[in-house]
Amino acid sequence: MTSNSPDLLADEIHPACLNQDLLLKDCQIQHVRRSGPGGQHRNKVETGVVIKHLPTGITAEAAEKRQQGRNRSVALFRLRISLAIECRLQHLAEAPSKLWQKRILNGTLKVNSEHDEFPALLAEALDVLARFEFDPKEASQFLCCTSSQLIKFLKKEPRAFAWVNMKRQAAGMHALK
Repeated sequence: MTSNSPDLLADEIHPACLNQDLLLKDCQIQHVRRSGPGGQHRNKVETGVVIKHLPTGITAEAAEKRQQGRNRSVALFRLRISLAIECRLQHLAEAPSKLWQKRILNGTLKVNSEHDEFPALLAEALDVLARFEFDPKEASQFLCCTSSQLIKFLKKEPRAFAWVNMKRQAAGMHALK
């Protein structure tokens, strides 16, 4: 990975696709006090979690749960989503990943936005869109789904959809709806 730009990653595996243990090796975890549920207990215990991905500087946090372990899981998922949106791979495979292929059925992508595989799928979709200059028709052909399915998938994460539209508008194209 390049240390100064999360926009272009040289590694073959996107950090959003790494399993929890491998991802956490590159992260710094900080436990903090935050307001939220828990009453007096909340003011005495550091249940909030902030995770920073050191190679990219991207951070995510969670403090809405009463247990530190649950906040850690939420923060890690949020970090993986942020990595999927903000980091791009330099080189892509010649075909969709096995994970993507497993999730496609008759051109329909089946995944819940809260599923553990969602960040990896999102990273792949955004990498492919970037490769095809944000043309959903070409990207969806590569990904073996319809362009409407790809757009519907992107809308599951509003920040990703906004990022794609920002890139399209910067290139002089109309925003996706």
